[in-house]
Formats: sequence, C-alpha cells, structure tokens
Amino acid sequence: MQRVRVSSHQAPVHKLGDSQMTLSPKFRLAAMKSSMQSPSLEFELSIKGEPLIPGLPDDVALQCLLRVAIDNHGACRAVSKRWYLLFGSKEQFFMRRKEFRFHDPWLFVFAYHKCTGKIEWKVLDLIRFSWHTIPAMPCKEKVCPQGFRCVSFPHEGTLFVCGGVVSDVDCPLNLVVKFEVIKNRWTVMKKMTTPRSFFASGVINDLIYVAGGNSTDLFELNSVEVLDPKKGTWQSVSNMKTNMASYDAAVLDGKLLVTEGWFWPFYVVPRGQIYDPQTDNWENMATGLREGWTGSSVVIYGHLFVVTEHERTKLKVYDAQCDSWDIVEGPPLPEQICKPFCVNCWECKIYVVGRNLHVAVGHILRVYSSNDSEKKCRFSVLWQTLDAPGSLFDLTPSSAQVMFA
Repeated sequence: MQRVRVSSHQAPVHKLGDSQMTLSPKFRLAAMKSSMQSPSLEFELSIKGEPLIPGLPDDVALQCLLRVAIDNHGACRAVSKRWYLLFGSKEQFFMRRKEFRFHDPWLFVFAYHKCTGKIEWKVLDLIRFSWHTIPAMPCKEKVCPQGFRCVSFPHEGTLFVCGGVVSDVDCPLNLVVKFEVIKNRWTVMKKMTTPRSFFASGVINDLIYVAGGNSTDLFELNSVEVLDPKKGTWQSVSNMKTNMASYDAAVLDGKLLVTEGWFWPFYVVPRGQIYDPQTDNWENMATGLREGWTGSSVVIYGHLFVVTEHERTKLKVYDAQCDSWDIVEGPPLPEQICKPFCVNCWECKIYVVGRNLHVAVGHILRVYSSNDSEKKCRFSVLWQTLDAPGSLFDLTPSSAQVMFA
C-alpha cells in the first residue's frame, strides 16, 4: 500500500498537446485507408450479391460475425473482401456492433512491464475470455503508473485517465486523455487546473471528481476540481478539510469517499474524508470505516466491499449501522492472484486483476437468514479464476475498468 517514487535529474516536461487535440498517427492507425476499406466497396460487393456467409442473409451473417473474438480478426480478414472490410479495423467492427445493439462487457486493464516500466492497455473479453490490445495511450515514457487515476462511463464505452507523475523527476502531470471504444482511439482533453498524482477520483451524476493528491512540490493537496465530460470544462469545488493523498476512493450513496490508507509501519491511523456534492461539503470519515479500509474497494448492492491486502486476502463488507467491517463468507482470493492487484466490478461480480494479469471473478451472493429477527445483511462469494496467456506474464496491473461495447 506504500507509494514508491524514483528520483533522477532530468527536467520535467508537461506539455502534451493542445486541448481536444486528436492524436497523431504515432498513437493510432494512419488515417489513410486502403481502397479495400472503403464503404463504397462494401456497398458494391453487396449489390453484386457476394454474401458474407453463403446460404445466410447478410443480417443473420453479421449477427454471427460480430461475435468473433478480437484475437481471431487477423485470420478472418483473409476469408473474403467483405470479411476484410468488416474485420479490417476495430473502429469499423465496433461501429457495426453498435448498429446491432451489442452490449457485451470488456475489462480494460492499465498495466506496465515489470522490467521496463512501459505502460500499455490490455482488454479482456468477458464473454469469450480472449485478450486484445488497444492503441498506445499518449503519455511520457518514464511515468509512475500508480500515480494516474482512471474512471469510466461503462455504457458509453468511454474511459478517462487523469494526472500521473514523471517518475524520474517526481513531477506530477495535469494530463487528461479519453479513450472511446467505438472509435478505438485516444483524445487529449482539457488539462486539470492543478497537476496532481496519487489522488482520489470518482464519477457522480456524470461528472468526474478529482481530489487531493501530491503536488509539484511534493506536498499533499487539498484542492478539488470537477470535469464535465460533455462540455470539456473543469471547475473548482470546496477544498478538502485537510491536505491528503489518496490510496483508494469509492462512490457510495452519491458521495465520494477518500482514504489515504495504511502505511508501514502502521503507527499512524489513516485519515479519511467524505464529499457530498449536494451540499458541496466535506466531512471526516467514521472511525471504523477508515481504520478498516485495508485494501481496494468496489460498490455492489449499494454496499462497500474491500479486497484486503492483509488478513489472508479475504473479502469484507462495511456495515454502516455498526461502523464495522464483516468478513464475506466463502474462500479467500485464489492463490494465483498475487499482489499488486486492482479491482473493479459490474452488477454482482467483482473482478480482481493480479500480477501477470491473472483475473479472479468473484460472484457476490446475498445470504438470507431463516431467523426473522436477524435483519443484518450478509454476503458470500464464489471465485472463478481466468488464467492469462504467457505473453502477459511480464505485466503488472495498475487499474481496471469494465466497459460495454
């Protein structure tokens, strides 16, 4: 849970491009496409009667082909001209999926190479359990991956990466970039007002909040700002009551919960604060909540769950009425999932991505008691493990987001 920095003597460089700038070909496929990818060719071939799949109407054939795993697209492009058009680019593929109202979950994992530190995004298809890659995120080469914060709008298929820190000079960034699944590309957005790293972030009412973190002079911040993604504008809101970097954060009941987490040698009790956007006010976190927050959190069934980094990596849930934590019934996190790990969730499933990008899927179940007098809500968990291919064994996760496309 401790943050580690590496220092050097290189000068910091902040500027990454103008606001709302579309990325250069260095970060996406060249804009010029071959004649075989022209929409007019697709129309011409369909008029000539060349079927997608012989014996099937095109709409039925498309329903089949749009379910093909991404890692098989290379082989599919060699089948025919029309298959080449469909599988020639991820942008075309996901646009057709949207037309047919496909809405499958994908796990986007922000990872880095354990030897070189190079960052990259890997995507796990949660239906077919296959991995693929998206274009490189526009960023400086030497960064500390843990200093970034990632948030997403799952049903829109959009994720945002904010902040970060240049690792060799301890220089925080005000970077904001957006990735859109349907376009398969990154866009540089308007920068944050204050460069920051290791800060809290969350989405409330379609607005992105960032709070606290480390500043350019390595002191902790108390400033808070909010991004309206539709307008592309940042504005300040009430400052936190104390300067604080964030280990973890969660959105619960429309409020942003921020904890700085426990640090070795655990002599100092962690601080925690809660922001209510309705009143634009911060308040101190309850004692039991901040002292028991010992890992990475998700919100399921309106309850705060934490995958602990101690206590044999058990899952636990917060009881707001008693200001205490209860152990979730069931086995601990599978042994294949090694620290450092990151977590995310959707509906009643929690996704834990460990070192080498092995993934554990926890199915959270409500436990109902036959005793009518026992009104306390209890939960159990069943784990399923998804082993990553050997090609990913040099990667360590930093963040994970579930999105649909």
